[in-house]
Amino acid sequence: MAIHRMDNVLIVVDDLDAVISFFVELGMELEGKGPLEWRGAERVIGLDDVRQDVAMLRIPDGQGRVELAKFHQPKAISPDPKDAPANTLGIRRIMFAVDDIDDVVARLLAHGAELVGEIVRYEDIYRLCYVRGPEGIVVGLAEELA
Repeated sequence: MAIHRMDNVLIVVDDLDAVISFFVELGMELEGKGPLEWRGAERVIGLDDVRQDVAMLRIPDGQGRVELAKFHQPKAISPDPKDAPANTLGIRRIMFAVDDIDDVVARLLAHGAELVGEIVRYEDIYRLCYVRGPEGIVVGLAEELA
């Protein structure tokens, strides 16, 4: 077997603390945060003279992680358009399964997020929605119906 698991998804951010707060409000747990001082990272990512802070968040069951990186040097490059629509090439969202989509959406909205479209029902299987958080990060939420 070539793949054992998916370890994490990396999101480059400008306001590390705001994005950490968003994912913690979603229900993730902060594993650690600090400067990345491993010079080998430069060889892995193909950039020279890198200074960055990173944070690792995990899903409570420990099976999935989101890594956040704040580049101090070289400066991060902003995408255009900032809030790209769902049909833009590239990674558009991360999907999370949740117990109560209404509760999660309410908590995230109170935290400054916005609903991208609306909460919809997919047959008798799921209730689904997209939420845009800080820095335009889009997460999908799926509540499995009994």
